[in-house]
Order: sequence, then C-alpha cells, then structure tokens
Amino acid sequence: MAKAQRDISVSEFFAKNRHLLGFDNPRKALLTTVKEAVDNSLDACEEAGITPEIWVHIQQTGGQRYRVGIQDNGPGILKKQIPLIFGKLLYGSKFHRLRQSRGQQGIGISAAGMYGVQTTGKPIKILSKVSKRKPIHYYEIQIDTKKNKPEILNARGEGVDIPTGSKGADYIEKHGIEWVESDHGTRVSIDLEARYQRGRGSVDDYLEQTAIANPHVTLHFVDPEENERHYERSTDVLPTEPKEIKPHPYGVELGRLAAMLKETQQPTLSSFLTSSFSRVSASVARRICEAAKL
Repeated sequence: MAKAQRDISVSEFFAKNRHLLGFDNPRKALLTTVKEAVDNSLDACEEAGITPEIWVHIQQTGGQRYRVGIQDNGPGILKKQIPLIFGKLLYGSKFHRLRQSRGQQGIGISAAGMYGVQTTGKPIKILSKVSKRKPIHYYEIQIDTKKNKPEILNARGEGVDIPTGSKGADYIEKHGIEWVESDHGTRVSIDLEARYQRGRGSVDDYLEQTAIANPHVTLHFVDPEENERHYERSTDVLPTEPKEIKPHPYGVELGRLAAMLKETQQPTLSSFLTSSFSRVSASVARRICEAAKL
C-alpha cells in the first residue's frame, strides 16, 4: 500500500473532478468556456486602458463537438507568458492582489483548454500580438496534468512567430488559422464536447447580458448556424479602475497573521501593522502593541 501512495498535481486533481470548475455537462461546459475567455478579454483590455472589442465564434465541427474562438483587441501577451497562462493551472496575476476583478484563481481558461483536450484530443490554440510591427505568436498547447506544466505541440515545442505583411497572411490562410486582423490582441481557440442551446442561461443570453452590463464593449457573435449578432458600445468611457486594498485586521485569521509576520521585511511590529493592514494608523498600531505588551 505504501508503494501506491504518491502526490498529485492540481491539474491532475481537476482533470478527474472537472465538475468543480463548471464542466459537469456539455451545455454548461460551452457557457463556462465562453465566459472565462470573455472575462479574460475584458480584464486585459480594461487594465491596459483599451476600449474592448471582442469577437466570439462558435462552430459545430460534428455531432456534439464544437470549436470556440474568442479574440480581443487587448494588449496581447508576451511570448514567454503564453504557455504558462494557457497551459498551467493556478498561474496568474490576480490571486495575490486584493482587488476587484472578474477572475482571480488563474484556473478558468486553462481548465477550459484541459477539458477540450480531454473530450476531443485537440490542443488549445493561441495567437497573440503585442504591437503592429511585432509578429503574431502562435502556439498549440495542452496541459501535462501529472506535472501541471504546458506542453507546446507545434514547431518542435517552440511555437511559431507569424510575420507581419503578406507573408504572414499567406501562412495564416495556408494553415487555416482564424485571426481577425488587428494591431494587437489575443485569440484563443478550443475544440470541445458541448451542446449549444438558446434561451435562458445560454451563451446567447450571457453575451447579451455582458453587452448590457458593459456599455463600453463592442461584441461580435457568430453562432453555430452562422447567424451574426453585433452589440455596439454606447460609450467610449472605461469604468473606473478598481483600487488594490490591504486586508483589514478583523478579516485576518491567526494562521494568516503568523505567515505574514514571517514574510514581512518591516523592521518593527508597528511598521508591519501600518504597512500591511487597512485603516491601521501609527496611533492604532501603538495601541495594539501596548495591548499585546510588545
């Protein structure tokens, strides 16, 4: 029995318990995939100060198999970050910040890609461009669930840099790559087992509500029957960027406080309290130290 015991990675756990991430049935899996990708696009555009424009294309490739493509006009992703963002669970920039955002754990889009590989055997495809003069970075990725690491499948594990101009356009056409021409942005394409339905709780319903709740967004949607819907923005003003806050002492448990004390670089307890917590002034920190007899 002892020989059979081993540790498991977080991606291996979620691969066997994908219902915990919203992939418990084909209809919900499609909605979750679209939502995670659109949320990422909105956050990326807003953080970069770009008025978002998002393209959503769902194609039925056969039976219950669909291809979901989502592209935005955001800032793009640096080449070295692409495999980690889409091929590693719990990798992201939001988890460590106390700041309002649509996503936080760094699980959503990589979990959608993992679900796609499990149900269709096809990798997640990512194209990203950071500026007009830079090439498009193209990757085909799947997650190594035992190690929670990305596996790059194209170009001998290095990905492809698609050049600008006619040469790049010829490459995109030759390889059947979907890309809406843009100076910068990211496109993710996932093949997955799903079921497309209209009505309440559907992808159509979610995108309509997203357009209403985010009047600064332009959304283009093509459904599996090639019906097109366009939701034009009604304002060019971006919402006020949320501010990062510090935790309040009342919301920090004893174990977390002990860990923070071990990690801090502050020389005194008083400076630790004022720099690490919200609404703790020098006088409040002094009273805390006096009450604790420290």
